[in-house]
Formats: sequence, C-alpha cells, structure tokens
Amino acid sequence: MYLFVFTVLLAVVFYANGSRLVASKDKEISALKEQLEEQKNKPVYPSEADLPEDTFSLVTNEEALTYLENRGFDPVDIINKVEDALISRNRAEADNELIPYEGMAGPFRINKVKLLNHKWAVASYTDGSYWGDLFISYEIDDEGEIEVFTEKALLYPNN
Repeated sequence: MYLFVFTVLLAVVFYANGSRLVASKDKEISALKEQLEEQKNKPVYPSEADLPEDTFSLVTNEEALTYLENRGFDPVDIINKVEDALISRNRAEADNELIPYEGMAGPFRINKVKLLNHKWAVASYTDGSYWGDLFISYEIDDEGEIEVFTEKALLYPNN
C-alpha cells in the first residue's frame, strides 16, 4: 500500500514537472516562430558579404573587356602588363616611386595588384611593418604601352 501511494505521488510530481517543461518550450517555440515571421517580412538588402569576391574585377567586367578587345588588346596581356608596370618599380634599396610615403622599416614595395576595370587598379604595399593601399589609374596607348598614375594612397596606422 505504501509503495502504491509513493508511486502515485511520484507520478504526480513527474507529470506536473513535465507539463511545466512542455509549457515553457511551447512559449519558446511560439516566440521563435514570431521572430521568424518578422525576419521573413523584412526587406532583403544585399550586403557586402553577399557580393562575390570578383565583383569589381577586370576579368568579370564585360564592358571593360569589350573595350580592350575593340582596341585590339588581349585582356590577359593587359593584366600582365599593368601588374608588371606596378611591381617592376619595386627596388631593392629604394621605395616604389608610385607610393607617396617613405618606408619606415625598409623600402615600401607593392605586393598585390587587382585591376578593377580598363582604367583603374588597386594595389597593396608594405615595408614589412607598415602597410597601405593605392588607388591607381592607368592609360594604354595604341602600341599597348602602359602609363600608371597614383590617384590616392592610404597608409594604415601601426597600432
């Protein structure tokens, strides 16, 4: 008899505890459903993370590629020439002449170049401790010779 009463009492405690747990989970589920509905109703704006990495690139810019091809240039050849025109100005003991800053831990050298279209490029540079970015414009004459100009330069602070 005591065993029966103890079992019934234990069943009542488990039932009460379980129903409170189910009720709290139901509230949580309904709150999450409301949040989901709110998110579904919000307008979707593309973020930078949604843009492909090569969005701003000569390789994927059809208008720029067409411009180069109409002038009789091979886009791959132009990419190589522009990169060479920028990186070939790196010197062993002197700063690259396109960088308007003097290297502090050594000479500044361009280490990466990305062509945005048929007129603009961006490049990163460093002296080993300090680094920055360049915005560069370039011109291609009828013979395919490249002339480059530094438009803007940015030197990051060393924290």
